[in-house]
Amino acid sequence: MLLDSTPGNQAEKDGPPNISVQSSYMIDDAKTKLEMACPHTVSCADIITFAARDVVTMSGGPRWNVLKGRKDGRISKAAETINLPAPTFNVTQLIQSFAKRGIGAKDLVALSGGHTLGFSHCSSFEARLHNFSSAHDTDPSMNSEFAQKLRKKCPKPNRDHNAGEFLDSTLSTFDNDYYRRLMAGKGVFGSDQALAGDYRTRWIVEAFAKDQSLCFKEFTASMVKLGNVGVIENGEVRLKCRVVN
Repeated sequence: MLLDSTPGNQAEKDGPPNISVQSSYMIDDAKTKLEMACPHTVSCADIITFAARDVVTMSGGPRWNVLKGRKDGRISKAAETINLPAPTFNVTQLIQSFAKRGIGAKDLVALSGGHTLGFSHCSSFEARLHNFSSAHDTDPSMNSEFAQKLRKKCPKPNRDHNAGEFLDSTLSTFDNDYYRRLMAGKGVFGSDQALAGDYRTRWIVEAFAKDQSLCFKEFTASMVKLGNVGVIENGEVRLKCRVVN
């Protein structure tokens, strides 16, 4: 995710789903300081994992122990971003996507709670707002007042490419507001709202909406599990996160 594109290769960071990912300079700054303190020791992959934990904690969320020792990969291809779960996925597609990584339905719902700190541009959800189907102009699973609010922010045609919506109402606070909004029909992504409408996941959404401590407990357990997915054993510790050694 951190590698820059080259003349012969478009890297993951430049794939369509990752265009809005910003602030990689902060990872570069952390890497520079770590190389000065303990050279060739801490990988960029570990830095990202620590940063994910710390931003959650600093935003009022839980803290968990991060397993260390990851290595950095040498290959980054934008085409592989097609494997990321899309904001239009239904629950069956989401469960199948996460299952390929050894992650279950409860983990899927828990990790989706990370959207409590998220923002999305209109392009990721505007299909829910205009000409949704032959029977409905907007997605009927969406709260009608919320739908009208989003239609004003994301008109058709939309000439403001920076327009969008935060994925919950508490913005920079990590909490369970995301789940409460799903129960009220105010999920921004179709994939998020689907979690509250499917019997396989609705009970989990309900539980997290009612109990923030349970939400935090399951989120930390799922983050530890996610941190063990795709760990590379024969990689390297990059000297600079943007380029291979």
